[in-house]
Amino acid sequence: MTKKKTVSADSSNPLETLVNLWPYMWPSGRPDLKARVVWATVFLVISKFILLLVPYFFKWATDALNGRLDMVGLLPAFLLGAVALVILYNLTRIAQVGLNQLRDALFASVGQYAVRQLAYRTFVHIHQLSLRFHLERKTGGLSRIIERGTKGIETIVRFTILNSVPTLLEFLLTAVIFWWGYGFSYLAVTAITVWAYIWFTIKASDWRIGIRRSMNDSDTEANTKAIDSLLNFETVKYFGNEEMEAKRYDKSMERYEKAATDVWTSLGWLNFGQTAIFGLGMTAMMVMSALAVQRGDQTIGDFVFVNAMLLQLAMPLNFIGFVYREIRQGLTDIEQMFDLLEVDPEVTDKPGAPELAIAKGAISFKDVHFAYDPQRPILKGISFEVPAGKTVAVVGPSGAGKSTISRLLYRFYDIQKGSITVDGQDVRDVTQKSLRSAIGMVPQDTVLFNDTIAYNIRYGRPSATDEEIQAAAEVAQIARFISDLPDGFQTKVGERGLKLSGGEKQRVAIARTVLKAPPILILDEATSALDTTTEQEIQAALDVVSENRTTLVIAHRLSTVIGADEIIVLKGGEIAERGTHGELLAMNGLYASMWNRQREAIQAEEHLRQVRESDDMGVVVRRTPAV
Repeated sequence: MTKKKTVSADSSNPLETLVNLWPYMWPSGRPDLKARVVWATVFLVISKFILLLVPYFFKWATDALNGRLDMVGLLPAFLLGAVALVILYNLTRIAQVGLNQLRDALFASVGQYAVRQLAYRTFVHIHQLSLRFHLERKTGGLSRIIERGTKGIETIVRFTILNSVPTLLEFLLTAVIFWWGYGFSYLAVTAITVWAYIWFTIKASDWRIGIRRSMNDSDTEANTKAIDSLLNFETVKYFGNEEMEAKRYDKSMERYEKAATDVWTSLGWLNFGQTAIFGLGMTAMMVMSALAVQRGDQTIGDFVFVNAMLLQLAMPLNFIGFVYREIRQGLTDIEQMFDLLEVDPEVTDKPGAPELAIAKGAISFKDVHFAYDPQRPILKGISFEVPAGKTVAVVGPSGAGKSTISRLLYRFYDIQKGSITVDGQDVRDVTQKSLRSAIGMVPQDTVLFNDTIAYNIRYGRPSATDEEIQAAAEVAQIARFISDLPDGFQTKVGERGLKLSGGEKQRVAIARTVLKAPPILILDEATSALDTTTEQEIQAALDVVSENRTTLVIAHRLSTVIGADEIIVLKGGEIAERGTHGELLAMNGLYASMWNRQREAIQAEEHLRQVRESDDMGVVVRRTPAV
């Protein structure tokens, strides 16, 4: 499986990821969202300038109370009172908080739009990936990756715009104020403190990333095991393995518990180190200011101002550590999601590929070679045709490559050699969507959506009316069953359709295919998992559906393909025999051998059923006198 460079997430290079995420924060074609970004930025800058006035009003109020205020040249006379300055001090704090909240409100839709767009892109991309990819992945782990990834995107987008830029702006303004008002020594202490704080934060956060990644892996593993166990609920009950499943889950959660404990412990050390570094820097500056007050170089207001500025600086400084940790942890959370976006779909449309033009629906396999693994070829140069409106069956022992043929016709995989054509058009040259819209599938294992019967039938053609759904159900011979249900077509079928029997699910699948009305039909062992009576009923419905359609039947039970126009017998990936049912029996070869074995098995099954019925009747007769 190849990879291509799309949006990259590299937890060791946050800047690259932020650059790649920028189109989602500044979305093209959305001037309304761009305007929100601009206004949010404006309010952000204004709030920072207002924030710097807060310690000044605190200083002036202190000096006014101390009788040392001499600001006539800078402030109007009516503002020189201590009470007025205290009021202004609090009003500026309220205004600054209000502007921040307005900024957050403006940017909310921008952040959520970015989350939605990347989540949508990931969802679409996952559906474009090959069947091979999905067979190798675990659904629980995949859903967890997407869940954490979308949250990580929101974290990165929000903190990048709303916190990183304003925090850097506040650092710059604070440095200028200290240098201009108190000299280079204050600037030097501030710079050293900030540098040491950021350096420690980065190093400690990098150390914690590995712990966080371990916690994520344990979380994914635990969630995968939980979902896998729930999806196989009946199997767990069949074998009484609830305790074993609980132990497997608890073992994964034990690893998660240890990793999560390490995460919180390391956070405690990080917070302590940050506090110690800033505390030392603050102590140095407060001592410098206290000595200056004693010398008469500064007022009590200056001492208060330095303290207020440092406390005010502590918040964004602490936040820069928080932002860095959140961004790095967000990158860790989304790196697996972005890895998904970098996986190239194994099967893609050619540039400018036309749609499939269906004339009659004739299918042709010519010298087709295919292997899932190069070391293990599955199909070895098979050639056959399914004429328009005819039925061709493919049979053979297990592992002969029967189901692979249907997957290749659907173009879930591309062949290594030869060609597969529909009405003379190579399936690799047309769009996948048009190819698959022309083919209807009734598989052996029908998995339904956890929704209503109507939804599952309508899935064949989402625009279908209720009347058309009713008609499709009648063709599939399931309309009467549905009408007897309390909720009719609105009956929920449960997870994977578990509330329905195998035969009922197959009929829903048939109705869905009838509604799709495709010119080509594939029946992939559609009745092999059903009992004989249900098989006969389903087969009758399938005969109606396949009438006048080009039909490819992948069969295990040979009794279902007796009427096929041609039967292809596969063995070891090659065509061993071909012909009608009568012709193949006359050959007395592989097909005849398979037919005889299945016939004997059916007869034995029928004999056993009769014996059981006879025994049941005997039990009833013997018990009657006792009653």
